[in-house]
Amino acid sequence: MLSMRDCLDYCDLTDDEIELIAEHQDIPDVAAAQLACGLVQTPEGVLMITQYMLELVELANRRGQPDKALRASAICARFMADHPLHH
Repeated sequence: MLSMRDCLDYCDLTDDEIELIAEHQDIPDVAAAQLACGLVQTPEGVLMITQYMLELVELANRRGQPDKALRASAICARFMADHPLHH
């Protein structure tokens, strides 16, 4: 059985990225890591993860949580830099 660290290392995702996916999907971190490992393998999946993160930024802004929005935005920016899509 793969550990959480194994999944993260295999998929080249950070703990913070998994945390945001888990929050967006309202699932445990381990389930989010498994989901993300599959999604990050395709351009469509990378777009989906990016959308999850951007939705959390928007939600935090609407709820008046600027610190949370800033943190999610920074994590999203790092994810996009690490997983660029070429159109």
